[in-house]
Amino acid sequence: MSGMQNLHKKWMLVEYKDFTKEELVKLEAHIDLTKNTESPNRYTAKMGCNGMFFTAEFNNGKAKFSGVGSTMMYCDGRMKLEDSFGKALPNMTEYKIEGHFLTLSNANGDKMKFVEQDWD
Repeated sequence: MSGMQNLHKKWMLVEYKDFTKEELVKLEAHIDLTKNTESPNRYTAKMGCNGMFFTAEFNNGKAKFSGVGSTMMYCDGRMKLEDSFGKALPNMTEYKIEGHFLTLSNANGDKMKFVEQDWD
């Protein structure tokens, strides 16, 4: 169970597609997998503009993401990451925690790498 506890916290996005780490840091891109007792499988994310939300289930290295949505503001110059992340997240099917890093991936080789909020 301790592995699952390690999962449920805030993670900063550090590697994704061709975005630089500097871009991701500037946008404060993150997912928040902190457990919410009122809605246990609902989580949030922010990729630089809108508040995003999604449903996720994690079990033995397998991940299932669904119901991805967001508020509908337009932020000039800040939408590319959000649009891409929102489309890609439901396709992520696996998760792995190594040290202070969380990697989401799928069979096509697509990856998102996060670091614990308190580490860099």
